[in-house]
Amino acid sequence: MESATPVIVAIDGPSGTGKSSTSKAVAAQLGLSYLDTGAQYRAITWWMVNNGIDTDDPAAIAAAAGKPEIVSGTDPQGPTITVDGVDVAGPIRTQEVTSKVSAVSAVPEVRARITELQRSIAASAAHGIVVEGRDIGTTVLPDAHLKIFLTASPEARAARRSGELKGVDVHSTREALIKRDAADSSRKTSPLAKADDAVEVDTTELTLAQVIECVVTLVEEKRAGK
Repeated sequence: MESATPVIVAIDGPSGTGKSSTSKAVAAQLGLSYLDTGAQYRAITWWMVNNGIDTDDPAAIAAAAGKPEIVSGTDPQGPTITVDGVDVAGPIRTQEVTSKVSAVSAVPEVRARITELQRSIAASAAHGIVVEGRDIGTTVLPDAHLKIFLTASPEARAARRSGELKGVDVHSTREALIKRDAADSSRKTSPLAKADDAVEVDTTELTLAQVIECVVTLVEEKRAGK
């Protein structure tokens, strides 16, 4: 596969649609960089929690938004994320961070800071990049060569998420997902939304391998100029 033409792929969608697994696999298969933008929002949320910032106070969050140094490694085989030099790949996945990330992410100063970071990473990816998140095709990279919006039924998403989060029951996971979707879709700054020119892929009935194959095909067609 020719990798000379840098291609920027935006993959958006709510939690539990297979975004991360798909994006990492597609990037690895096609020799592209990979960026998990959700991890960046989790990282800044983790920093706020650890530094005693009141995550229910948008003004306090806004005032601190520029302080943490967030560095994302873009190797799809082993993506990394550090905050002020500390590896936070594990800590950012805790329930505490998960429960607060929507509130922190909704603050415009946070989004501006992280969006700028995401754009600079995408611009410096020599062979192209797969960027996954919630507002990549609409806000962060509106000129991405290919935009994909993954969806799935709440039930399918809850089953996947509770499989990832050990010991969590499907019903409570489903309720949490629906609540987070509502928060992310209704926020004023860069809401979760499908871009007008995005290709929607419903993953409810598909295996992960089928989703990956579908997305790889879309990228290859885009590279071939179809």
